[in-house]
Amino acid sequence: MATAYESAQLILQLYELRREEAMRKARDFMVGFDPRSADEFMAGLMGEHSAKIRMVCTYWDMAASLVLNGAIDPKMYLDANGEQILVFAKVEPFLPQLRQIMPNPSFLKNLEELCLSMPDARQRIDKTNEFIRGIIAMRAAAAAGKS
Repeated sequence: MATAYESAQLILQLYELRREEAMRKARDFMVGFDPRSADEFMAGLMGEHSAKIRMVCTYWDMAASLVLNGAIDPKMYLDANGEQILVFAKVEPFLPQLRQIMPNPSFLKNLEELCLSMPDARQRIDKTNEFIRGIIAMRAAAAAGKS
């Protein structure tokens, strides 16, 4: 298990990676990306925003792997991060289908395991999904008002 100092260092390094320009754009895209099925997710993955979707999904799965393998203290990580829940909430309903379509039975396994291990997992995932759908609706309303 990582020491508190080692965990803090890795969490700060993960934060720095999130600030990189391409990653910021990818993360912003993911907030508005609202697939409602495995087919919609795959259409996004095969479309013009493929790199953004892949970047964000693999980033959070990698970060979850660091936690699950003891490089980062789980409590410290979950206290400092929440965005991974947003990514998981977007794919959770159709994750089994995505794993079959790809075919990759371990697609986002680390992210899934970490998110579902939270003490209040279901509540946090559902609340995050609700919150993001609200943001998407507000963005759409603002865009319609500018037209």
